[in-house]
Amino acid sequence: MIKLKPLLTMILVTYISVSWGQTKLTLHTEQSDTKISKDIYGHFAEHLGHCIYGGIYVGENSEIPNVRGFRDDVIGALKEMKIPVLRWPGGCFADTYHWKDGIGPRENRPSIVNVNWGNVTEDNSFGTHEFLDFCELIDADAYININVGSGTVQEASEWVEYVTSSNLSPMTELRKKNGREEPWNVKYWGIGNENWGCGGNMSPEYYADLYKRFATFTHGNLYKIACGPSEGDYNWMDVVMQKTASNWGLMQGISLHKYTIQTRNWGNKGNATGFGEKEWFETLHETLDMETLVTRHSTIMDKYDPGKRVGLIVDEWGNWFNVEEGTNPGFLYQQNSLRDALVAGVNLNIFNNHADRVKMANIAQMVNVLQAVILTKGEEMVLTPTYYVFKMYNVHQDANLVPAHIETGKYSYEGKSVPKVHASSSVKDGVLSVTLCNLDPNNSEQVEIVIYGNEYASATGQIITAEQLNDYNDFGKNENVSIKEFSVVQPKGGRLSVNLPSKSVVLVQLQ
Repeated sequence: MIKLKPLLTMILVTYISVSWGQTKLTLHTEQSDTKISKDIYGHFAEHLGHCIYGGIYVGENSEIPNVRGFRDDVIGALKEMKIPVLRWPGGCFADTYHWKDGIGPRENRPSIVNVNWGNVTEDNSFGTHEFLDFCELIDADAYININVGSGTVQEASEWVEYVTSSNLSPMTELRKKNGREEPWNVKYWGIGNENWGCGGNMSPEYYADLYKRFATFTHGNLYKIACGPSEGDYNWMDVVMQKTASNWGLMQGISLHKYTIQTRNWGNKGNATGFGEKEWFETLHETLDMETLVTRHSTIMDKYDPGKRVGLIVDEWGNWFNVEEGTNPGFLYQQNSLRDALVAGVNLNIFNNHADRVKMANIAQMVNVLQAVILTKGEEMVLTPTYYVFKMYNVHQDANLVPAHIETGKYSYEGKSVPKVHASSSVKDGVLSVTLCNLDPNNSEQVEIVIYGNEYASATGQIITAEQLNDYNDFGKNENVSIKEFSVVQPKGGRLSVNLPSKSVVLVQLQ
């Protein structure tokens, strides 16, 4: 055990393929020293399609029940899901957004064209005050993304001052004039978004210098997040970390973006519904690359930040499929099936298992866009399979990670393989929570859980699954995918056997 502990601390979950038909998960509750940040369960809302307008905000005069223009049903669903943090206003929109356009009386706010998403008119009726009001209504922290691509240092500095300062100044007086006497407590500030692409097509060297300039002039007790790489751009991570290594006070986090695109073909990304096992497998195979990305980027960060002071912020992730037929291609509206639930479960397990470095993650996006947790159509609202995974997994928020070792077989398709079972575990207030994903759509799997460190007398379970691998929830119909009770045998002698159904996400809790 003396030699094993450092290894388990460094490699929290090890996946070993075995040929026999049973999975063994070994948990070490006595080594649960790392806290899983609640912000790993964060979300993202951009001015894109019907995420903001129609999804979150309908206006005070809408016939849809609302609180100050925000949908009642969406507020209630998000509070029940326990959303911890929300990122806004983008995304690519952030680097065309000038915050002063979105304050003051709405009738006086100028309109702009949303050049990134459909060239539609943006009337700026949802701005800084509306966003922060909404965050208060859903009990979530705010994460604001600053415009670096087309903005100025002065603009950024004044936005931070307007939002967070209690001093007497032109910006705080302007805030009070617009109806907010006290400052908001906004901790998280992203400085630029995808500056290697839509945020300016910059080199990492140029961006790193620009970041330090912006960060220098944004004052306060802030958690400043640099624009990190797209997927496997390890050079971007290396350069930005290296050039900021001597200025740790300027950077507390660095982002990573990784979308699961089934075919890696941006012209045809596959459909969100109506798919078969081939598309199921390809999507899960692709999403597991997140493990490699987080591991390799963390290794680069360790080179410059061995004390892990800087958090890895995966602030855009999730499935990206073709838009639904008949919808605006620039609005990125897609349905959400049981496959999305498995993708969410796997990614959240990965983030949990790397909680020593991953401090926030934000699925893209919250409502009506990409892998949304909520879909709306007029007065109707649908909770997606992904919503139910986030609701199930909220037991991990601010819990302590339980190091695990898993031995599992392979789920294979057309010569490629993925692990049959994917897992993470945590402990909080004496309750051990284990989340398990069976990636195999055809076969159940017997999982033997062996627990060291503590004795548990009882166990309960929940499950998310469906009859068909492409089942989804739709408007005006009964839900096909939701959380249901799951019967588990009681633990005995530090062991528990779980029969994990095919294509399922399961939570087992022990006390």
